[in-house]
Amino acid sequence: MATLIRSKISNKLSNAATTVTNKSQAKVSGMFAKLGFQAATDEEGLGFAACDDLDYDHRQGLQMDILKNDEIGGGEIAGEGTLDGDSHYQRDGTGPTPSASKDGGLCSELAGLDKPKITAWEAGWNVTNAIQGMFVLGLPYAILHGGYLGLFLIIFAAVVCCYTGKILISCLYEENEDGQLVRVRDSYVDIANACCAPRFPSLGGHIVNVAQIIELVMTCILYVVVSGNLMYNSFPTLPVSQRSWAIIATAALLPCAFLKNLKAVSKFSLLCTIAHFIINVLVIAYCLSRARDWAWDKVKFYIDVKKFPISIGIIVFSYTSQIFLPSLEGNMQKPSEFHCMMNWTHIAACILKGLFALVAYLTWADETKEVITDNLPSGIRAVVNLFLVSKALLSYPLPFFAAVEVLEKSFFQEGGRAFFPDCYGGDGKLKSWGLSLRCLLVVFTMLMAIYVPHFALLMGLTGSLTGAGLCFLLPSLFHLKLLWRKLLWHQVFFDVAIFVIGGICSISGFIHSVEGLVEAYKYNLVD
Repeated sequence: MATLIRSKISNKLSNAATTVTNKSQAKVSGMFAKLGFQAATDEEGLGFAACDDLDYDHRQGLQMDILKNDEIGGGEIAGEGTLDGDSHYQRDGTGPTPSASKDGGLCSELAGLDKPKITAWEAGWNVTNAIQGMFVLGLPYAILHGGYLGLFLIIFAAVVCCYTGKILISCLYEENEDGQLVRVRDSYVDIANACCAPRFPSLGGHIVNVAQIIELVMTCILYVVVSGNLMYNSFPTLPVSQRSWAIIATAALLPCAFLKNLKAVSKFSLLCTIAHFIINVLVIAYCLSRARDWAWDKVKFYIDVKKFPISIGIIVFSYTSQIFLPSLEGNMQKPSEFHCMMNWTHIAACILKGLFALVAYLTWADETKEVITDNLPSGIRAVVNLFLVSKALLSYPLPFFAAVEVLEKSFFQEGGRAFFPDCYGGDGKLKSWGLSLRCLLVVFTMLMAIYVPHFALLMGLTGSLTGAGLCFLLPSLFHLKLLWRKLLWHQVFFDVAIFVIGGICSISGFIHSVEGLVEAYKYNLVD
C-alpha cells in the first residue's frame, strides 16, 4: 500500500509539472502582442513564458482551478483526504497556506518548483516591444493635429506611464509584522479586487477583465484595418477597395480559430521585430534624405481642438503595458531593479517616438497620413507595406488567442460559476459550437474593420477608452485606496493630478473619437 501511495504521488507531481510547462509555453506570448506589439525574440519570448506559468491565469484576471486531492486507497489513508478551499499560487511562500494532508504537499511543492527567472535586460526588452510596436506609425499623424504640444504629450505620456507602472507594482506589496514588504498580490486583477473588497470583492476584477477584452478585440480589429489600408495604398491601380482587402485579410486569418496554442506562432516574433525595425530605419532614412525640405514652419504651438483629443488617445495607446507588469516584475531575478528598468525603457521609448514622429511630420507636413508609410513613394511604399501587412497578419493570432482565453475561462470554464457549458469535451478537444464561436469572433473583427475602416480614429478611441483607464485612472486610484496612509503629500498630489488629467483626456478623446467615427460613417469617408 505504501508503494502504491508513493507511486501515485510521484506520478501526480510529474504530470502536474509537465502540464504547467506545456501550458506556459503556449499561452503567455499573447499578452506580449497586446495592442499589437510582439514579444521579444523566439527564445526570449518562450523563455519568459516558461517562467510565467501559474501567474498567467492571474494576469488574465482569473483564479487557478481548485486543486483537490484524489482519494487514495478508497479513503483508507490517515489524515485529511482533500485540500480545503482555493489553492492560490503564492510567490515566495506568502499568502494563505493550504490545509495539510498526506497528499496536500502537491500544491506547495508545485508552487515551490524552481522556475527560470528573467534579468532586468530581458524584462526591459519585453517592455520595449510592448510600447514600441507597429502602432508608432500613427504618431506623426498625432503631431499633425498637435504640433509641439503633441511632442510634449509624447514625453508627458512616457513620464506618467512610467510612474503609474511603478505605483501599480507597489500595490502588490504590504508590510508584514517586521516592517518588511511582502508580495501579497499577483496581478492587476488582484489589486482591483482588493480595492473593491469587502463589499464587492470581485467587481474590480470584472472591470479590468472587460477593459482587457475590449483592448484585445480592438487590437485585432486594428490589425485588419491596417492590413486593408496598406494593401489598398500599395496597389491603388487594382480594382479592389479597402474593404475588399480587409475581407481578403480576414480569410487568411480564419485558421486562427483552430489555434490550440501559440507556440508555433511565437516563433515568428523575432522576424516580426526585425522587420519592424528595418521598416522604421527605412522610413527615417528616407526622411533624412529630404532634410533640406523639412517644413519647420509647419510645426505650430496651436492645436486642432476637434482632432487633438484623438491624438491623445493615439499617444496613450502606444504606451500601454501595465496589464502584464505585475507578472513581469514577479518573474524578475532581482525585482528591486524594476524601477530602473522602467526608467530606461520609457526614456528610450520617449526619445525614439519623439524623433520618429517629428522627422516624419517635418518631411510631409500637412500631407501626413494616418499610417505614415502611405506617404512614401509608390515603389518603396509597396515593399514596406507588404512587410507591415505580413507583420500585422502574424501579430493578429496573439491578441486573438488571449481574448479567446479570457472569454472561454470567464463564461465557459468556471465550473458552477460558468454562464454556459464547457466548450471543450472530456478529451480536451474543442467542441464544434466552440469553434463556431471563435470563427464568429474573427468575422466580428472583419465586420468592424469593414464598416469602420479608420485606423487613427479606432486607435484614438481604444487609447481613450481602455488605454487611459488602465494606464492613468486605475493605477492612481488603486494607489490612493490601498496605500494612502503611507503616502507623502506630493505623492497624493501626483496621484490626484494624474487621475483628473487622465479622466479629462479619456472623456474628451472618447467623445471626439466617437464623433469622428460617426461623421466618417455618415459620409462614407474611407481614408
